[in-house]
Amino acid sequence: MIEPGTVIDRGDARIVVDARIGEGGMGVVWRAWVFHPPGHPDAGRPEPVALKVLRAQLAPHPGVRELFLREAAALRRLSHPNVVGFHDLFERDGAPVLALEYVDGETLESIVGRHVARARAAAGAGLPCMPLLRSWYHFQQLLGALAAIHALGIVHRDVKPSNVLVRRDGLAKLGDFGIARLSGAAPSVLTGQFAPGTGPYMSPEQVLSRPVDARSDLYSAAVVLYEMLAGRPPFPPERGEFVVRQEQVESPPPRLRTLVPQAPPVLEGLFDRALAKDPSARFASAIEMGDAFRAALGIAPTPEWRAQAAIARAAKTIAHVRAPAPGSAEPHEKRLATLREFVVRGYKTMKLASM
Repeated sequence: MIEPGTVIDRGDARIVVDARIGEGGMGVVWRAWVFHPPGHPDAGRPEPVALKVLRAQLAPHPGVRELFLREAAALRRLSHPNVVGFHDLFERDGAPVLALEYVDGETLESIVGRHVARARAAAGAGLPCMPLLRSWYHFQQLLGALAAIHALGIVHRDVKPSNVLVRRDGLAKLGDFGIARLSGAAPSVLTGQFAPGTGPYMSPEQVLSRPVDARSDLYSAAVVLYEMLAGRPPFPPERGEFVVRQEQVESPPPRLRTLVPQAPPVLEGLFDRALAKDPSARFASAIEMGDAFRAALGIAPTPEWRAQAAIARAAKTIAHVRAPAPGSAEPHEKRLATLREFVVRGYKTMKLASM
């Protein structure tokens, strides 16, 4: 049993459980600290991690366990500044435990909710939610994460504000890969029986249990941007899950400017394409989608955004890169690490107060 004070010996380190920080239908999330032994470079500097523990009563269920292990497999393949990092996977009392990067901050859902509350308190005197530049700040980080996972053949399938964690320094992290689909993987026991996802953010093809690819995630990302600007998704969840899923398939989304009159008219056409019912009518990639929004709005391509595109390009070849000959170009991994650090520094130093 895991509880505050539990010590887990991992051989090369000890994990000490601190406090429960969240829970869902599948499991409980704990904050814990990793203590390294003497001689380790980080000895004396405990590292915070998040432990995601599958509920004991669900551990024997092969379908549920499969989804849990798929999340670990997806995250193990990733190394991106805008994706929650993988640390370890192990068993405890017969249940799998996933050790992840601990993100000290809040969800994008909470940030959107705070802006909506402020707008309501202002009695309609300003924007219904976030300013455009602040929305773009979060959106480009989400698109950067999606560009990288798509390059590795991963479709997230549950992109929504509650799965985007924003650190106190402004760096956004995409998490919860529990229903992610890896390229070449067969449909899971559970996901073959129903359409997984969250109604207001699901693409039409996802609702209909049709094959999905990167364009499904991009539809969901467009819904997230729409909500950051309008304070609500195109099809609000208050109508009920069944009705919302039906609307995703059959109904056009409300025009953004009916909810945000201050929005530039050019956004209407961009959302028409991003939220098209037919995947072939949408943007083909996260970078293409980001470039279209950025250019139409007159936002300059920042060095951070260019680095996101470079990381995505590098991710496509990561499995095929050989070590360079002595004296040749810098190693592939070194270049990737440089790009990642560049992205982190850039987003941490942007002046959010002016957005």
